[in-house]
Amino acid sequence: MLKQSFFKLKLLSALLIIISLISAFTINRASGTQRKSPKNIRVLIVGGGTSHDFDRWYKQADAATLSSGGLCTVIYTSNTDSIGIYLKTADVLYLVTNQPINVENRKAIFDFVDAGKGLILGHPALWYNWKDWPEYNLQLVSGGASEHDRYSFDENIINTHHPVTKGVAPNFTLKDERYHYIADPAGPGIEVLANNHVAGSDIVYPSIFVVKNPKARIVCIALGHDGASHDIEPYKTLLRNAVKWVAHQ
Repeated sequence: MLKQSFFKLKLLSALLIIISLISAFTINRASGTQRKSPKNIRVLIVGGGTSHDFDRWYKQADAATLSSGGLCTVIYTSNTDSIGIYLKTADVLYLVTNQPINVENRKAIFDFVDAGKGLILGHPALWYNWKDWPEYNLQLVSGGASEHDRYSFDENIINTHHPVTKGVAPNFTLKDERYHYIADPAGPGIEVLANNHVAGSDIVYPSIFVVKNPKARIVCIALGHDGASHDIEPYKTLLRNAVKWVAHQ
């Protein structure tokens, strides 16, 4: 009788082990087939200033592009005094303003970058806007533009393997305000992802590039004066890719 009870106990133990193994396999298999949902990216767009229709192309068009499909939650402000407040809950700063920015909020931008958060600098913010703030162009833009022209030109993706250029046609044509961006040799340097040639010359200007900041990912997009950029699919794809990349998604 004792021997029979001992046998039953061993059998029960074996069954429990088998059930546990089957349960663990089922859980692991299920978790392996479930894809982790990408995090909704919180983007702060700071616009406003002169020479551009900020509300139409950044507050409306670009915000819609980034919000599409639930990729981003977008806050837009043209009040540069509020930058530091909004950055406290942002994953990515998309800076497109050419307005004055006070000392406190300049520091907030640099603190944001130093913390490893994502930064995208759009068309208006790649100019030499702030003569009393040389650190901005030197460290965050690694150069800048002080001249431009406006023609139809061919845009060439020269690094088709970078996440920012994924899914973008290697060549497309648009009419835009072409910034004559010049890299500053004293800056951290850039990696050019796309550029364009001035017709009839050997001059080439970077248009999409990464600034080699040691702490954060920074993407600069020189395109974007008006709808000739914002309304085309290559631009929309580049912008969405840039946000995902600087946010480490």
